[in-house]
Amino acid sequence: MQNTETTLQLRLWTVEEYHRMAEAGIFGADERVELLEGKIIWMIAKGTAHRSAVGRTDYLLKNILGERAWVSIQDPIKLNDRSEPEPDIAVVKIDPLDYADHHPTPSEVYLIIEVADSSLKLDCVTKSQAYSQAGITDYWVLDVINRQLQVFRQPTPQGYESKVVLAEDATIAPLEFPDLQIAVLDMLPPVKKS
Repeated sequence: MQNTETTLQLRLWTVEEYHRMAEAGIFGADERVELLEGKIIWMIAKGTAHRSAVGRTDYLLKNILGERAWVSIQDPIKLNDRSEPEPDIAVVKIDPLDYADHHPTPSEVYLIIEVADSSLKLDCVTKSQAYSQAGITDYWVLDVINRQLQVFRQPTPQGYESKVVLAEDATIAPLEFPDLQIAVLDMLPPVKKS
């Protein structure tokens, strides 16, 4: 009997090849893509709740962190030779050159936050696996639809050992900055009163 199933062998890309493709103009100016586990994936379009949550969280973190860390918004993080995602928010070590000569690497990352409106499964499964394998110790997914924060900690090569879901009325402290208390509600878009 003939086997009717086909297993496709994918050609995975490296970060270096991905950069060369961008420099060669292979991606259109309006194309939003990122490299994750050797695959070039389309970044999901951002809704207004997503944009609001990213802006609020950026403002909040910059105010409470001050000169203790650098907060970057939707900028690349080089996890390894095959992954360079662009998280919604990354809190990273301050670099004397402001990362002019490289993108932050896992040893320079304090916290990554992805904001999910239509990307919850991608953020909680695919991206959490990639971040865990890279050793990112503190990864949060701000779910703007269900108005909660999913907190991933204790990374292993198989995935995070700890996952906690916090309601919008909870507070949390980043692992690297235990003296800071952040209200989940302050990161979420305000609810329109009827």
